[in-house]
Amino acid sequence: MRLRRGTAVATLAAMALLAAPVATARALPASAPAGSAAPAATLELPRPTGPYAVGTEVLHLTDHDRTDPWVPESGDRQLMVSVHHPARAGGPGPSAPYMSRDEAEALLAGLGLGNDAPAELSSLATHSRTDAIGARGRFPLVLLSPGFGNPRATLTSLAEDLASRGYVVASVDHAYESMGTAFPGGRIPPCAACDAVEAAPDEDAERKVLKSVSTGRAADLSFVLDRLTGPRPSWEHARMIDRRQVAAVGHSIGGSGAASVMLADPRVDAGINMDGTFFERIPESGLGERPFMMLGTTTHSPGGEDDSWDEGWKRLDGWKRWLGVEGSGHSSFTDVPVLEDRMDVTLDPTVTLTTARQVDITRDYVSAFLDQHLRGRHQRLLDGPTPGNPEVVFQRP
Repeated sequence: MRLRRGTAVATLAAMALLAAPVATARALPASAPAGSAAPAATLELPRPTGPYAVGTEVLHLTDHDRTDPWVPESGDRQLMVSVHHPARAGGPGPSAPYMSRDEAEALLAGLGLGNDAPAELSSLATHSRTDAIGARGRFPLVLLSPGFGNPRATLTSLAEDLASRGYVVASVDHAYESMGTAFPGGRIPPCAACDAVEAAPDEDAERKVLKSVSTGRAADLSFVLDRLTGPRPSWEHARMIDRRQVAAVGHSIGGSGAASVMLADPRVDAGINMDGTFFERIPESGLGERPFMMLGTTTHSPGGEDDSWDEGWKRLDGWKRWLGVEGSGHSSFTDVPVLEDRMDVTLDPTVTLTTARQVDITRDYVSAFLDQHLRGRHQRLLDGPTPGNPEVVFQRP
């Protein structure tokens, strides 16, 4: 597998550019008249598109059967999980914060930016309420895993939209693999896994660390599944979950983790890798004929820079799609485009899609996949190219 040195920490560098005080200003649309003011800063995440209101709750989970792999002296493996769920309309409560100011400060400090405008990150408005009453019925469960170094908050827009469409979504922060993740009592662990990657003496050693991240995330996701669907669940509204319908979706190395958990846990029925290298190889036996979708940039085109997708595609033995999004970048499938608008910077000048298109494509294709494979509702969007989505290329049909 070809792997550029430092690929795994590319998202961290991206976040650094996003928050940097000297960043490229976002260009006005070509149609804007000369002298026009720059677009107003984004004050909220894109609104969810489904029929349900959205509730949310944060869980602190401890796996007493595992010692933390990155900092063994810290004891048992601990995880922070945000659960977004369909809710009944109404309720006077405020929206949940995007992240706390302390988390934003820690994230920026971890990137070497001190206390540079943490309010720009922490004050972004969401569309979830912590006091929301759960909707009636049972709903499929989606496990979300963020990119390496990124807190779970960076997948909030997708989590809220899926919850509004009738899914329970558990977004997992993997301890010591992210910056800016607060635990009870205010403790914010460093990204020890990031340090392990940086300390790797060569590409083979780096690859070994990253494979450990991927397989470790599989263990984390299986544990979260246990705690949400087991006999004594950690979430008081766990009765909302239909345990027969479970999917794993991840961005970057979280996408590799989605494949890894499917290899390790037969309870996971379907998976999506959003622009992530496969750090654990899919075996010749495949994923047990379970559906899997690869959604990413055209960097992952057949014969392209990351040949783990070529290899993975050949070994996927169930329903599968490989979708390349022209004009997208590595972080297009996260909240980063929205944060770019908020910060009034351009992170990746090669991205030509608008923020709205990046958000819409991610939401529409992820939800179509889940609707088809968890709910059994055929989605024409996944059959082939559509006029309304000319940027989406079906690779190796």
